[in-house]
Amino acid sequence: MNLARRALPEDAAEVLRLRQVMIDSLWSGGASGPTQWHAESLPTLRARLTEADGDFAAFVVDRPDRPGALAALAAGTLEYRIGKAGNPHGRVGHVFSVATAPEARRRGYARACMEELLDWFRERGAGHVLLNASPQAEALYASLGFTRDPDPSMRLLL
Repeated sequence: MNLARRALPEDAAEVLRLRQVMIDSLWSGGASGPTQWHAESLPTLRARLTEADGDFAAFVVDRPDRPGALAALAAGTLEYRIGKAGNPHGRVGHVFSVATAPEARRRGYARACMEELLDWFRERGAGHVLLNASPQAEALYASLGFTRDPDPSMRLLL
């Protein structure tokens, strides 16, 4: 029996809560950052979680001790880029949100979510999968076969 399952629209608020856990651990040093954006994001996330055949997926593990609460999350999108050697169809998976509730860590929940997400990418023909890794999570991703990418990334806020 697999621990992880595909997230449903009714999981949206918990998915946002876990995404906030990830954001806070990366950018706030663990301090709680702003959450007012959750209310605006919630309807969009619910709609995306409804699209079973879309280009977005989230996999979660339920908290065994708290019905309705989630312990872990892995979410990503399938993107199209012009093909290249090694990926002629140009399908690229991008993992952008992996989080485990602090009290539920070290139980294999994030791994279970990631394994399901990677299977989802494979089923859709992704040639490779990209992610940004925190130092704390690098060992997990390396154990799943990820390697450091030498290409630097840049960002433009619009």
